[in-house]
Amino acid sequence: MKILVINGVNMNMLGIREPEKYGTMTLKDLEKELYAYSFGLGIDLETFQSNFEGEIVEKIQNAYGNYTGIVINAGAYTHTSIAIRDAISSVNIPTVEVHMTNIYKREEFRHHSYLSDVCVGQICGFGINSYKLGLKAIVDYLNNDNKNIL
Repeated sequence: MKILVINGVNMNMLGIREPEKYGTMTLKDLEKELYAYSFGLGIDLETFQSNFEGEIVEKIQNAYGNYTGIVINAGAYTHTSIAIRDAISSVNIPTVEVHMTNIYKREEFRHHSYLSDVCVGQICGFGINSYKLGLKAIVDYLNNDNKNIL
Protein backbone atom coordinates (compact mmCIF):
# COMPACT_ATOMS: atom_id res chain seq x y z
CA MET A 1 0.00 0.00 0.00
CA LYS A 2 1.49 3.31 -1.10
CA ILE A 3 0.23 6.54 0.49
CA LEU A 4 1.04 10.10 -0.56
CA VAL A 5 0.98 12.87 2.06
CA ILE A 6 0.58 16.32 0.51
CA ASN A 7 1.23 19.51 2.42
CA GLY A 8 0.13 22.75 0.85
CA VAL A 9 0.77 26.43 1.17
CA ASN A 10 2.75 27.73 4.16
CA MET A 11 3.26 24.27 5.66
CA ASN A 12 6.98 24.74 5.01
CA MET A 13 6.83 27.42 7.71
CA LEU A 14 5.98 24.99 10.51
CA GLY A 15 8.10 25.74 13.55
CA ILE A 16 8.14 29.45 12.67
CA ARG A 17 4.54 30.27 11.77
CA GLU A 18 2.22 30.89 14.73
CA PRO A 19 3.86 28.43 17.16
CA GLU A 20 0.96 28.95 19.59
CA LYS A 21 -1.30 27.25 17.01
CA TYR A 22 1.06 24.90 15.19
CA GLY A 23 3.81 24.22 17.74
CA THR A 24 7.55 24.30 17.15
CA MET A 25 7.87 21.13 15.06
CA THR A 26 9.27 21.81 11.59
CA LEU A 27 7.96 20.23 8.41
CA LYS A 28 11.07 18.06 8.29
CA ASP A 29 10.38 16.89 11.87
CA LEU A 30 6.77 16.16 10.94
CA GLU A 31 7.82 14.14 7.91
CA LYS A 32 10.36 12.13 9.93
CA GLU A 33 7.68 11.28 12.49
CA LEU A 34 5.22 10.26 9.78
CA TYR A 35 7.80 8.02 8.10
CA ALA A 36 8.47 6.31 11.44
CA TYR A 37 4.72 5.92 12.03
CA SER A 38 4.20 4.51 8.53
CA PHE A 39 6.47 1.54 9.28
CA GLY A 40 4.08 0.43 12.02
CA LEU A 41 1.19 0.64 9.57
CA GLY A 42 3.12 -1.37 6.99
CA ILE A 43 2.77 1.23 4.27
CA ASP A 44 5.09 2.89 1.79
CA LEU A 45 4.91 6.64 2.37
CA GLU A 46 5.91 9.62 0.27
CA THR A 47 5.62 13.24 1.37
CA PHE A 48 5.33 16.35 -0.77
CA GLN A 49 4.98 20.06 0.00
CA SER A 50 4.39 23.01 -2.29
CA ASN A 51 3.23 26.59 -1.97
CA PHE A 52 2.02 26.49 -5.58
CA GLU A 53 -1.50 25.36 -6.37
CA GLY A 54 -0.56 24.04 -9.83
CA GLU A 55 2.24 21.87 -8.42
CA ILE A 56 -0.20 20.34 -5.94
CA VAL A 57 -2.67 19.68 -8.76
CA GLU A 58 0.08 18.03 -10.84
CA LYS A 59 1.20 15.88 -7.89
CA ILE A 60 -2.37 14.67 -7.39
CA GLN A 61 -2.76 13.97 -11.11
CA ASN A 62 0.55 12.09 -11.20
CA ALA A 63 -0.61 10.02 -8.21
CA TYR A 64 -3.08 8.23 -10.50
CA GLY A 65 -1.94 4.62 -10.86
CA ASN A 66 0.97 5.19 -8.47
CA TYR A 67 -0.66 5.57 -5.03
CA THR A 68 -3.37 3.70 -3.17
CA GLY A 69 -4.41 6.67 -1.03
CA ILE A 70 -3.72 10.33 -0.30
CA VAL A 71 -3.64 12.33 2.92
CA ILE A 72 -3.77 16.06 2.22
CA ASN A 73 -3.37 19.22 4.25
CA ALA A 74 -3.83 21.83 1.56
CA GLY A 75 -3.46 24.66 4.07
CA ALA A 76 -5.32 27.80 3.00
CA TYR A 77 -6.01 26.23 -0.41
CA THR A 78 -8.57 24.09 1.43
CA HIS A 79 -10.80 27.14 1.53
CA THR A 80 -10.11 28.52 -1.94
CA SER A 81 -9.05 25.88 -4.46
CA ILE A 82 -11.59 24.36 -6.77
CA ALA A 83 -8.61 23.21 -8.88
CA ILE A 84 -7.27 20.97 -6.08
CA ARG A 85 -10.81 19.72 -5.42
CA ASP A 86 -11.24 18.82 -9.09
CA ALA A 87 -7.84 17.08 -9.17
CA ILE A 88 -8.79 14.89 -6.20
CA SER A 89 -12.11 14.12 -7.82
CA SER A 90 -10.54 13.30 -11.19
CA VAL A 91 -8.04 10.68 -9.97
CA ASN A 92 -10.57 8.79 -7.83
CA ILE A 93 -7.92 7.91 -5.20
CA PRO A 94 -9.35 7.68 -1.68
CA THR A 95 -8.22 10.85 0.11
CA VAL A 96 -8.37 12.05 3.71
CA GLU A 97 -8.25 15.78 4.44
CA VAL A 98 -6.30 16.74 7.57
CA HIS A 99 -5.59 19.95 9.46
CA MET A 100 -3.41 20.49 12.50
CA THR A 101 -5.80 23.07 13.96
CA ASN A 102 -9.55 22.84 14.35
CA ILE A 103 -10.64 24.89 11.34
CA TYR A 104 -14.15 25.22 12.84
CA LYS A 105 -12.77 27.11 15.86
CA ARG A 106 -10.94 29.61 13.68
CA GLU A 107 -11.98 32.44 11.37
CA GLU A 108 -15.33 31.99 9.65
CA PHE A 109 -13.77 31.75 6.17
CA ARG A 110 -11.87 28.63 7.29
CA HIS A 111 -15.09 26.78 8.14
CA HIS A 112 -15.72 25.89 4.50
CA SER A 113 -13.63 23.26 2.75
CA TYR A 114 -13.76 22.82 -1.00
CA LEU A 115 -12.10 19.42 -0.52
CA SER A 116 -14.27 17.72 2.09
CA ASP A 117 -17.01 16.46 -0.21
CA VAL A 118 -14.53 14.69 -2.50
CA CYS A 119 -12.58 13.15 0.39
CA VAL A 120 -13.55 10.03 2.33
CA GLY A 121 -13.16 11.99 5.56
CA GLN A 122 -11.73 14.99 7.36
CA ILE A 123 -9.69 15.12 10.58
CA CYS A 124 -8.76 18.40 12.26
CA GLY A 125 -7.62 19.87 15.52
CA PHE A 126 -5.15 17.26 16.77
CA GLY A 127 -1.82 18.73 15.68
CA ILE A 128 0.54 16.10 14.26
CA ASN A 129 -1.90 13.44 15.41
CA SER A 130 -4.31 14.67 12.72
CA TYR A 131 -1.84 13.23 10.20
CA LYS A 132 -1.43 9.97 12.12
CA LEU A 133 -5.19 9.59 12.47
CA GLY A 134 -5.51 10.38 8.76
CA LEU A 135 -2.95 7.74 7.82
CA LYS A 136 -4.61 5.15 10.06
CA ALA A 137 -8.03 6.06 8.67
CA ILE A 138 -6.98 5.75 5.01
CA VAL A 139 -5.24 2.42 5.68
CA ASP A 140 -8.32 1.07 7.48
CA TYR A 141 -10.56 2.38 4.72
CA LEU A 142 -8.48 0.68 2.03
CA ASN A 143 -8.07 -2.58 3.97
CA ASN A 144 -11.80 -2.86 4.66
CA ASP A 145 -12.77 -2.25 1.06
CA ASN A 146 -15.03 0.50 2.38
CA LYS A 147 -17.40 -2.07 3.97
CA ASN A 148 -17.64 -0.36 7.34
CA ILE A 149 -17.93 3.17 6.02
CA LEU A 150 -21.34 4.83 6.13
